[in-house]
Amino acid sequence: MSGRAEAAGRPHVVVVGDVVLDRDVEGRVDRLCPDAPAPVLDVTHVRESPGGAGLTALLAAEGARVTLVAPVADDAAGRRLTEHLGGVLDVVALPHAGGTRRKVRVRSAAHSLVRIDDGGPGTPGAVPVDAVRRVLADADVVLVSDYGAGVTRDADLRALLAEAAAARPVVWDPHPRGGSPVPGVTLVTPNLGEARDALRDAPPGADGPRDQLAQRLRELWHARAVAVTAGADGAFVAAGGETQYVPAPHVAGGDPCGAGDRFAASAALALAAGALPAEAVGRGVADASAWVAAGGAEAYRRRADEARGPVHAPDDATATRTDAAATPDGARTARPGRTHAADGVPADELTALAARLRAGGRSLVATGGCFDIVHAGHVATLQAARRLGDALVVLMNSDASVRRLKGEGRPVVTAPDRARVLEALDCVAAVVVFDEDDPRSALDRLRPDVWAKGGDYGGAPLPEAATVRAHGGRVVLLPYLDGRSTTSIIARSGAVLAPATTTEETV
Repeated sequence: MSGRAEAAGRPHVVVVGDVVLDRDVEGRVDRLCPDAPAPVLDVTHVRESPGGAGLTALLAAEGARVTLVAPVADDAAGRRLTEHLGGVLDVVALPHAGGTRRKVRVRSAAHSLVRIDDGGPGTPGAVPVDAVRRVLADADVVLVSDYGAGVTRDADLRALLAEAAAARPVVWDPHPRGGSPVPGVTLVTPNLGEARDALRDAPPGADGPRDQLAQRLRELWHARAVAVTAGADGAFVAAGGETQYVPAPHVAGGDPCGAGDRFAASAALALAAGALPAEAVGRGVADASAWVAAGGAEAYRRRADEARGPVHAPDDATATRTDAAATPDGARTARPGRTHAADGVPADELTALAARLRAGGRSLVATGGCFDIVHAGHVATLQAARRLGDALVVLMNSDASVRRLKGEGRPVVTAPDRARVLEALDCVAAVVVFDEDDPRSALDRLRPDVWAKGGDYGGAPLPEAATVRAHGGRVVLLPYLDGRSTTSIIARSGAVLAPATTTEETV
């Protein structure tokens, strides 16, 4: 059964963008050229596959019926591109100025020796407006895969994409040499470099920290949501309200080449299935991390070649990271490991704690909560918060505060034991216990650079946000690990709640 037949009844994704013919030339290097200090490659294998928007379209075709709208040159390389794509998806070939764009990678022992680019630029000729409009009108989601060759700068295509953005979800994966997203796009997915490049004409310092980039670009592009991908750190999503941080799973080794395309394709598929933008970004981050772990675009092309099947790949979004508690230079943050008493924290002690953790120019992150019966959801939140800066302070509700918020019988675990568990985590630098119902007083003295809160708060306003911002701090929402909560754990265990009492640990 053909790929298109198998796709019947599935969501329809229309990919609009610039196609490339990727060519991998592999071989052995055993000697140097006699007339120059250059390696001699004995070719053992040559492999061709669609790249650019062609690769993105093939990735999307793993979960949808796909139509690719792209300029395709009328030359031998263009015909080979069409052959590779034709058995898997539909191609609406636009007129193409110049020869097919090609990227030739010369590799030996899994290392690239040189890349040779030729052809292009791939600027579209006269666009068949009515035909493209009909295709876009049939889409469940449109994915713009911009590789800077000219598609997103074409006036006719931009007008058609603006029409589509007003009627259906549109994901826009931008390129520094491409056109800016049209207004009304559902989700724009720049990487960190692309995001900063888009703000290069803004006033000095306007780009700011990573979590603020997405907010500024959302305003600049009049988009429903913007997700700035940050390599191994995941993505920062602005979709109205506070920025949400979606951390990437840790990956040991791997190859990030193509992770951005995987991210955009997965996000588009999620939107086609009815996901919200932030949910689509979570799916994209997870799939891009798995892509990196599996070896990236090169491993994908090798697998596709061995299977003699379709080719898929993505760009540069999520990569590797091995230690959530490591600073950018690899040094581990100093961990004072200090728990303050619940009967009021002296202002000078909190100020001194903040000063110690900021020594050497480090940034300070704070998060808060009850942390009664610490579980996987808590750990995931704390690890994600730590990745937003160099040192993490946990503001933890006292026993009396938890009781007022949760009712009699809570907390199950007393404050000293809860604090001791949290301080044992490498990602936590210090724990501060506060007795009020919310942490505004402690935040007023600690003055963190980032206040991180679990995403289960949704769009509800945070009472402490104004306090954080008054001292120049930012608020970032963290993903909520569904199905993990102290209440649900207690319910499943059938525990009988009684007022907590301090007990000695048995070692």
